[in-house]
Amino acid sequence: MKSAETPEARSVRVLRVGEQMRHTLSDILARGDVHDETLAKHLVTVTEVRMSPDLRHATVFVKPLLGKDEDAVLKALRTNTAYLQREAAARVKMKYAAKLKFLADESFDEGSHIDQLLRTPHVARDLDTASDD
Repeated sequence: MKSAETPEARSVRVLRVGEQMRHTLSDILARGDVHDETLAKHLVTVTEVRMSPDLRHATVFVKPLLGKDEDAVLKALRTNTAYLQREAAARVKMKYAAKLKFLADESFDEGSHIDQLLRTPHVARDLDTASDD
């Protein structure tokens, strides 16, 4: 009989495997193991990997250095998905090779946008009056 895993243990496992996948994919890309002209010209940061609860799907958030040629880098990653899936599965030692889905990480852009908003005269004035209270 299979032991029942608690939801907490499962979610910790999902997070741990996601972090292992992030490190593995970062390593593969940093070493230049993918023979792709576009990826060879760009430093790509894997910012996060979100695994599905069954560990069969992984959403990989990436950001090229300085955000340059983001569309071209995403296209190159998607073109080389099969190779990256095989390599990641072999290195992370999973029962199934997780299907990878590459997306641009927009969190940096959102952070910059919020920072810009906080620096506008309207908001700065409101923040100054709030700190005077």
